[in-house]
Amino acid sequence: MPHADLDRTRLQSLLDREQAQFAAEHPRSVQLAERASHALLHGVPMPWMAKWASGTPVFLAEARGARVTDVDGVEYVDVALGDTGSMPGHSPAPTVEAIISRAQDRGGITTMMPTEDAIAVGEELGRRFGVPAWQFALSATDANRFALRMCRQVQQRSKILIFLHCYHGTVDETVASLDADGNVVSRPGNVGPAVDPALTTKVVPFNDLDAVRAALAPRDVAVVIAEPAMTNVGMVLPEDGFLKGLEEACAETGTLLIYDETHTMSTGLGGCVRAWGLHPDAVTLGKALAAGVPIGAYGFTAELRDRIHNDLVGDYLDWGGVGGTLAGNALSLAAARATLEQVLNEEAYTSMSMTCHRYVAGVREVFAKHGAPWHIVALGARAEFGYTPEPHRSGADALESIDPLLDDLIHAALLNRGVMLTPFHNMALMGPTTTIEDVDRVVGALDAVVGEIFSAV
Repeated sequence: MPHADLDRTRLQSLLDREQAQFAAEHPRSVQLAERASHALLHGVPMPWMAKWASGTPVFLAEARGARVTDVDGVEYVDVALGDTGSMPGHSPAPTVEAIISRAQDRGGITTMMPTEDAIAVGEELGRRFGVPAWQFALSATDANRFALRMCRQVQQRSKILIFLHCYHGTVDETVASLDADGNVVSRPGNVGPAVDPALTTKVVPFNDLDAVRAALAPRDVAVVIAEPAMTNVGMVLPEDGFLKGLEEACAETGTLLIYDETHTMSTGLGGCVRAWGLHPDAVTLGKALAAGVPIGAYGFTAELRDRIHNDLVGDYLDWGGVGGTLAGNALSLAAARATLEQVLNEEAYTSMSMTCHRYVAGVREVFAKHGAPWHIVALGARAEFGYTPEPHRSGADALESIDPLLDDLIHAALLNRGVMLTPFHNMALMGPTTTIEDVDRVVGALDAVVGEIFSAV
């Protein structure tokens, strides 16, 4: 862990102060947290919501655009945006209008019937990501799960390959790691794994082409699933030639390749696939597609689509392990169509990238001003800072540099200064309605926090 030179006792004292301030200024959130502890497991409706560094969850009252207001009436500049789920901004007007029209004017939120909206979304995703055959789920986790199953089925190979410390939702096969001897094991803390992941998964470091080639050489891997840039353990960008080499290694060994663009669609209209000229067999998406309405999507090339159509063994249309009663529902697809056509368009991405560029420049100035030997990495509208001078090369490097105490202190202190950073890591995301003034407020708050951390060094 970096920064062994920092006074940990002092950092803890600063965190205690920030948490006490939050509790004093947020009595309603504290009250609701106590009530929730008797009704909800872990006191929250979904476990990750318990990870607020403020000492108690921030209970939501309302959210619009790039602003969130909690139940105590405190307003925040929101650069978490629902951990990407609200990348289009909170409740963008075109999406809200489509939701109201679908639910109220036309009715039929879920009917087990396709809608024209579904076709329009599939066509638009095909134009953006270059793969023509799409289906929908309720989350990126399910999109990944369904895509992996179909790839294993047509390949008739049993294993998948992932990158060390990757994140693809809660798909069982991807919650795997390596032990000190390089053996595939379950990730620490994995809750009730169904099987030993060594039976289903190979794990290699990101940016290590030799390891990729060695793992694929036996030709027992059906499919590689990868984010084009790792985003959930800090941000790890691919080195020059790595993704090209990955695609070549897959082609040489008859291995399929899925790019999970759930987070990296921050890069632009067609994510990294379009921006970097990538050539996957499948693309998976989720979260931001419908501006917060639950959805996931998975798309296949024409060749993979035809292989699935020609497979007479797998039951793709009934009980074979793909799909769900609420997947592809009319409400989700109406919201996704409006979001893609009217919110996350070329103009929006240009604006989002510009505000992110200003944020990155401001954060670098803050680090230089206070002598913080830290870095920040950007991917379109998304940026993340880490506690090392240089960006991380692998997931292991990124994991080693995580400092939970520093994270908690920074996040709690930013909340007390009216800034909401993603609670799980140091990611900031700029939406279409994020303004220059919003960015400057975030940078100003970070300036105060980093200045206090390094004032005694």
